Order: sequence, then C-alpha cells, then structure tokens
Amino acid sequence: MVTMERSTTILVVCSIVLPVLFMVSTMYRNSISDLFGTLSKAKFLTRKVQNVAELEIDDKNGLVNPVFDERTCFSRFQSNLYRKISPQKPSPYLISKLRSYEDLHKYCGPHTESYNRTLKRLDSKNITSTNCKYIVWIPANGLGNRIISIASSFLYALLTNRVLLINHGTDMDDLFCEPFPNTSWLLPKDFPLKNQFASSKLRYAHSLGSLLKSSATINNSKELKSPSFLYLNLGHGDYDLDQAFYCNQTQQALQKIPWLFLLSDQYFAPSFFLDPPFKQEASKLFPEKETVFNHLGNYLFNPSNQAWGLITRFYQAYLAKADEKIGLQIRVFNVNATPFERVMDQILSCTMQEKLLPEVDTKKESLPSPSKNPILKAILITSLYPEFYENISNMYWTRPTVNGEVIEVYQPSHEEYQHFGDNMHNMKAWAEIYLLSLSDVLVISSWSTFGYVAQGLGGAKAWILSKPGHRNPPCQRAISMEPCFHFPPRYNCSSKNKIDSGDLAPYLRHCEDRRGGIKLVKDQEELQQ
Repeated sequence: MVTMERSTTILVVCSIVLPVLFMVSTMYRNSISDLFGTLSKAKFLTRKVQNVAELEIDDKNGLVNPVFDERTCFSRFQSNLYRKISPQKPSPYLISKLRSYEDLHKYCGPHTESYNRTLKRLDSKNITSTNCKYIVWIPANGLGNRIISIASSFLYALLTNRVLLINHGTDMDDLFCEPFPNTSWLLPKDFPLKNQFASSKLRYAHSLGSLLKSSATINNSKELKSPSFLYLNLGHGDYDLDQAFYCNQTQQALQKIPWLFLLSDQYFAPSFFLDPPFKQEASKLFPEKETVFNHLGNYLFNPSNQAWGLITRFYQAYLAKADEKIGLQIRVFNVNATPFERVMDQILSCTMQEKLLPEVDTKKESLPSPSKNPILKAILITSLYPEFYENISNMYWTRPTVNGEVIEVYQPSHEEYQHFGDNMHNMKAWAEIYLLSLSDVLVISSWSTFGYVAQGLGGAKAWILSKPGHRNPPCQRAISMEPCFHFPPRYNCSSKNKIDSGDLAPYLRHCEDRRGGIKLVKDQEELQQ
C-alpha cells in the first residue's frame, strides 16, 4: 500500500515537474541559443570591424593613422564598405608628411604650452622667432565652398609648416571627425581676436592688402614690418591687393608672421603648383596632380558619427541593392531667370545623349518584357527643389524602360533655399554630398562647389551640366576630378602684366564650367607613364 502510494506520489510529482523541467530546458536552450547567437554575431561584428580597419588602412595606403580609436569616428574605418577601392594612391612622401604634421599639430595644438606661448605674442610689437606658427581658417559662403577652402588651407599649412586651426560657428558643429589624433583642429572659443572675424572693416584694416598698400609697392614686400598677425582675404570678391598672397616675395615676408587669419571661399590649391617656393614641394607631395583634393578630402573630412548615421541609414534603405547608383546634383542659382522646365530638358538631354539613364518606351500599348533578374538602377537626386525628383520619378513610374531596367528615384531632402547658419541644414547637405560621392555615375551642376566636393571625394570624373541655354552640348565629361579654382591670380607678380593662369603649366587647364577658372589635371608626363 505504502509502495503504491509512493509510486502514485512519484508519478504525480513527475507529471508536474517534468513538463516544468521541459519548459525550463526549452527556455534555457532557447536563451542559450539566443545568447550564443548574440555572442556569435558580436564576434562577427568585431571581426568585421577589425577587417574594416585593416581594409581601410590598406585602401587609403597609410592616410589613416592606426592610433585612432574607431569608436570616435566609425566612418574613418567603415567608408571602404560603401566606396569602391580607389586607384589613386597617395605618395609615400605625402604619408610621411602627414605623420610629421600630426606630430606638429599635437605639439602646437590648442591649449598646449607652445600654443599658449605663441598666443601671448598676439599683442606683442616685437616679433621673435617661434616654433609654432598658425593659419586660422575663417568660413565664407556655403558648405561646399568651406570644404574646398579648408583643403586648400591645409595644403598651405603642409607647405609652410604651419598649424591649421578651424574657426567655425555652431552651423558646422559635429559635421566632421577630428582629423588629427590626440588633439583638436578647432580654434578655442576663448581665442582673443575671435570677435573681430565677422567685421570686414577690421579684417581689411589688418589685411595683407592694407599692409602692402602702406608699403607703396609689392616688390618691397621683403622689407615689410612683420606684425604679430595678418588677415588674408582670398574670397572671390575681396580686396585685389590681397591677391599678392600668391607672389613669391610676399610669401617670404609671411614666413615671419606667427598668426595668419585666412578667409576664402575658393579652391586655391592650384596656385601652389605655380609659385616657385611651393611648386617643387607640392609636386613631390602630389606627383599625380589631379589627386590633391581626393587625398586631402578623404583624409580631412570623415563624417562624424551623427552624420555617418544619416548616410548609412539612407544608403542601406535605398541604395545598397542597386546594381548601379546614379547621382544627379542639381543647383539652380537663379530660379526666376531659369525655368525648371529648361533645366529638366537639359538634364534629360545630357543623361539620354550620354546613355547615363535608360530611355522610356512611349508606345501606348507597350508592356515590359518579363525578366527574372532585371538590372536595378537607383537615381539619387540632390536639389533644394522637389520638381526634378517629381518629374524623373513620374517618368519612370508611368512608362517602362526600353531595355527592361528597373529605375528607382530618391531625394533625401528639398530645403527650398540655402539656410545659412543652420546646423541641421549643413548636416543634411554633408550627408547628401557624401552619398553623391558613392555614386557609380555622377552628374553635377556648373559652378557648384557642392558637386565639386562629391566628385573629388569619390575620385571619379563627373559629367558637368552646361549652364541652361548658354552652350551646347548639354553636358561634358570633367577633364579631372579636381575642383575648379574660380578666380585664380590675374597678374604676374614681377611684371604686373595680366596673365592667363591656365596656360602657365602643362598640368593646368581652364575649367569646363568657367573659362576664367583653372584646375589641376594630369600632365603629359603622367599620361605617358
């Protein structure tokens, strides 16, 4: 009887406990499976990140300093996952120069002992030699102008052993990662003369042009008294005498001045390949002269983690699956003088004539031929206005393509007008520039620095739209991936005669979209190699 009761008890207990144990076991097994899956995924991601770092360093061939902490700037190590490996390789001399510059910046950067010592000399009338000299960049115009002028200023810093400091307002906060390890390129907010930068009256009173004017002649610039600081106004509409910045004699005098404040909206890097003091060194840094912005741009301008999130989320959602990505950067400078219809006609003429986009079948009874694996093309449109997106997307939605390709059209934003002083506007603009640079085919607008930056970062020659109604053909292929220097030096420093900068060297040509501008191209020696 006791045995029976015991057996019954055991049976009851088992009937209760076993299902519970089974449930616990199942839950445990699932949780372990989930845990292992998570750990496995974490290991994969870690391994992937490590590979990304290795690939990126290989891809940039030493442009990236391996001491960087990846978590502070994901784009620096992940960009190669979104961009084709560039055939443009930086010279060993450039890599060495960048490492030396990083050491100099760390030694002379903000709030270091050397910086504080040089800072005290701002008010000094007697200038003594110093180990640290600075070029302080001051912003002008839109984001594209700012990026190309920063790159030019950095090249000047490399050539003159100066330290580049960036003075930007809140509208440029958190767009880029810090480019130099263990230091900052941002001008401290408590910099003594910062309040003067916005005053054109003060800038011109202490400018290179005013100093030269007081010295009567540019040729006497060797004998100029060296102030503790000087403004260089190199914007396209600025004081003509400041253009003497590009003269050999002036550069000799500027070497003595510890603080230079530079305001520019131009890509003035080509001038250093003309100026005797810099020509040899610049050519040594960039034996392939059309790669200047490509290398400096990808070194300096890595999207911040916030900007990188905007870029990667959009890319993964809309562009990642496309067999080909086509970027259309459309800038209308004067909406009242240029009807949208005219611009639209030009875009279609260019893209159809050059076979960049497929034609649509206009037959009323036309049906697309079925295809198991149709080619998918994604068109990325960046414009302040929605009309171009609406026209192109409607064209490919209402009619099939003649070759059976599937076309998807996207536009990240349409802000209607350029918002100066707006951080989120600049954040979106930077994300769109970078997304354009990931295109397989790129079409950009004339005179647009927005398009220049996308082309240069991507390392490919874009198709440049002609100004609507001004000339034929509707577009032409860029002769190099370099930005255009819209307003180069106009006179010879020695003879003071007018010059045509586009005829001064085999590696300089007039820009496709501005006859008076110049850009760096491959010279004949490079083409023969």
